[in-house]
Amino acid sequence: MRFRHKSLILLLMAAAAACGGRLAFGSTQPVHAQHGIVVSVHELASRAGVEIMQAGGNAVDAAVATGFALAVVHPAAGNIGGGGFMLVRMADGKTHFLDYREKAPAAAKADMYLDAHGNVIENASTIGYKAIGVPGSVAGMVYAEQEFGKLTLKQVMAPAIRLAREGYPLSWGEARDLHDKYLTQFAESRRIFQRDGNYYQPGEIFRQPDLARTLERIATKPDDFYHGRLAGELAAVMQKGGSLITADDLAHYEVKEREPIRGTYRGYEVISAPPPSSGGTVLIESLNILEGYDLGKLESRSAQSIHFTTEAFRRAFFDRAEFLGDPDFAKIPVAQLIDKKYGAAWRDSIDDAHATASKDLKRPSIFSELEQYAAAHPQALGIHESPHTTHYSVVDAAGNAVAVTTTINDWFGSRVTADGLGFLMNDEMDDFSSKPGVPNSDGLRQGAANAIGPGKRPLSSMTPTIVVHDGKTFLVLGSPGSSKIITTVANVLMGVVDYGMNIQEAVDAPRFHNQWVPDVLNVEQWFSPDTVSVLQKMGYNVEFGLYDGGDVSPYWSDAECIAIDPKTGERLGASDYRHNGKAVGY
Repeated sequence: MRFRHKSLILLLMAAAAACGGRLAFGSTQPVHAQHGIVVSVHELASRAGVEIMQAGGNAVDAAVATGFALAVVHPAAGNIGGGGFMLVRMADGKTHFLDYREKAPAAAKADMYLDAHGNVIENASTIGYKAIGVPGSVAGMVYAEQEFGKLTLKQVMAPAIRLAREGYPLSWGEARDLHDKYLTQFAESRRIFQRDGNYYQPGEIFRQPDLARTLERIATKPDDFYHGRLAGELAAVMQKGGSLITADDLAHYEVKEREPIRGTYRGYEVISAPPPSSGGTVLIESLNILEGYDLGKLESRSAQSIHFTTEAFRRAFFDRAEFLGDPDFAKIPVAQLIDKKYGAAWRDSIDDAHATASKDLKRPSIFSELEQYAAAHPQALGIHESPHTTHYSVVDAAGNAVAVTTTINDWFGSRVTADGLGFLMNDEMDDFSSKPGVPNSDGLRQGAANAIGPGKRPLSSMTPTIVVHDGKTFLVLGSPGSSKIITTVANVLMGVVDYGMNIQEAVDAPRFHNQWVPDVLNVEQWFSPDTVSVLQKMGYNVEFGLYDGGDVSPYWSDAECIAIDPKTGERLGASDYRHNGKAVGY
């Protein structure tokens, strides 16, 4: 959400200051559940997951049900035309990480978004058919259901099919979002989501019969999406519109089971996303740096605690720019980046009282592998990753836990709806680096490991995370927000572990973000002005909110998280009041 009016921003700041800098949107207590709980951005999707658990399904069944339901009720980010990551930790401790990130088509080329003069073509990688990567969501959710679920695919998809066929009432915000100007450019999107200009009004029932039929076909014969008649129809639609995606691209899509990133922080085990996500690596590297400080003795959101945390983020994002990409196409030195000794070496470079200028960072010389890689791969490439992702968390009665972050990248993806099939396609090709030396709208920089290439998966910041204590799942975390995903997850995790907050308080607490370049410390609008003044004296360039031309977002991300009370076993769900999500339990 973006606000244009300075008066509203000042009003928010004043209200926050009156509440001690905390959000004042709702209860500070999480939703309590004795058995199972689902937390997502949409109440109907959360209820779909709980319905499946009450019917005998486990957390994976519920996660798949929630994912398909989000494709219906949250088309701006929920999807079957995109991709994502799923982190599963079963009650017996077995952990699985599923990578069903989109892939570049076989015909993709490194310079495909440049004109004859070598300049980036505006919107070429974000709007329309050429922006679309090979979707992985259907493959990922089907794989998860078949490998780790208890019920049938037809059972877990039933709530989503019902929601698509019978419809659901649109909120004011949902009806407004469907006015998106880029949806209007594509006939099928204009027909389905905008009724050819007769826009839906708040409270109207939004039905999607084409999507219902597609979901029914997937439930009956899931392999058809990649190898059968449905794949042929999708490929034909893509080719007709000028997409690079072919039937062969769909047939060669595969889900990857990868080893998750693992680290420790103050006695807790942190399990998170491996490459092609940068999330887990940057998160654990940041925590390794911070572990040497006794943050518990510092007040949460005090200038000193923010200083140490920001300097850790700055250094971890510096490494992100250099080293991270698709591990199937480049050797990624993850083990060295998350080594405790490396974190300690970075910590030694932090001045306790002054901000480090990003341009002056120098990597510690303790691992020759990092030095050799950095010398051969200079930081030069820009990347854009949309903040319009969605995350959901699930815990069932047995203690199985699932964290899922999924996306079609931009708001409504490429804005292309597959003719006759009823679902939006991603614009994930925009997550690759388009041209050396060109910064993106987020200001992020990337190394050559994330250049466009046939069959590659673009780098991501998605950070589905599970925290374990004494051998049991303790936290299930995640958020959308592009590069801010990583710092949001860190803010929430540290809120609980370092500052003793309950999970709802940790989700609600004002967020701050630094990603190395640009050299800016972003803080949400309700930050204490006194704290900001101290940070500025320490040398920080502080900006309230996030700026996009004349628009400003006073807050960001959408943490949808769960804690498990170690004493009572209660499931505690925290939905982010910034985005009207919902924790539903039983």
